[in-house]
Amino acid sequence: MTQDTFPIRRVDHVRHYVNNARQSAYFYQHTFGFNVTGYYGLETGFKDEAGYMLEQNDVRIIFSAPIRPGHPMAEKIALHGDFVRDIAFEVDDVDWAFNAAVSRGATAVDAPHTVQDDFGTVRHASIATYGDTIHSLLNFDNYNGPLRPGFRVENQPGDPIGIQEIDHCVGNVELGHMNKWVKWYEDVLGFKNLISFDDKDISTEYTALMSKVMASGNGRVKFPINEPAEGRKKSQIDEYLEFFGGAGVQHVALRTDDIIETVSRLRARGVPFLSVPRHYYDMLPDRVGEIDEDIEVLAELGILVDRDDEGYLLQIFTKPITDRPTLFYEIIHRKGAKSFGKGNFKALFESIEREQALRGTL
Repeated sequence: MTQDTFPIRRVDHVRHYVNNARQSAYFYQHTFGFNVTGYYGLETGFKDEAGYMLEQNDVRIIFSAPIRPGHPMAEKIALHGDFVRDIAFEVDDVDWAFNAAVSRGATAVDAPHTVQDDFGTVRHASIATYGDTIHSLLNFDNYNGPLRPGFRVENQPGDPIGIQEIDHCVGNVELGHMNKWVKWYEDVLGFKNLISFDDKDISTEYTALMSKVMASGNGRVKFPINEPAEGRKKSQIDEYLEFFGGAGVQHVALRTDDIIETVSRLRARGVPFLSVPRHYYDMLPDRVGEIDEDIEVLAELGILVDRDDEGYLLQIFTKPITDRPTLFYEIIHRKGAKSFGKGNFKALFESIEREQALRGTL
């Protein structure tokens, strides 16, 4: 077994910086069913920003918003729109992890420091990755509180839809930059390249992209990295880079153990999903073999299926979740499969191109 040169316990949380944290929290509570469990702001001693913590099983999301002019994130929100700023890791030793990352080439954002309250101490640091994205490094071994220092406990339950954990987070980077960031994750965080897809794997008549899937040493954290490839028209990655204003997090995949229930409830709450032509389902039995689910139900909901050597997976993608055609979500249900749905790429891309055509950006 290969040595894990940068131990990461898990993704602790994903932090978005947004214009209005209260409204974002309300949306995710009432559509994705998250519980609002914490709040920070003026009342808890923060002078220039406010935020909410949302949780569902092992998924934790924080929405933060500037509340005074001149906040350093205000300019970035103006550039990117609401965006994922931080994919935060829980680690064994923050000081070791930070020093190791910087010695291997990472750019420091926040040096290791301690935050505390009556429940104990939390160690925190952060490093920069692609675009304006960062990775915080956190350790809670000496903290016994319900949330973390600075947060006030909130009890605003959502109506959970079965989301279990973050399966993976996907980054879009500029043309020619994918291998640079692949090497960064290899050198700095000890990730390994699990799978590579080139423009022959991920293409349609009009557009293409290239992607490499990076995974942490223990396999718990997976980050596909995409870049555009030459095509006849503007690819979804080009569109993202244009509207986002550079590299950033394209989508977050949320794992469920019952995708039919999860997607049915999201649809009922108004979450829009990409659509798939009927002929995709006519060909499904020959392509993926026997599955437990009723194909007619999958067709009605627009859920995709793919198989690898270890089993199969079901997946579906929302339309962009903000006004800009940037961040979206994937709902994924793994039945043994460890892969990322290569057999669905063509159908998925054609669906995205239909949406691009409606936006006039193809």
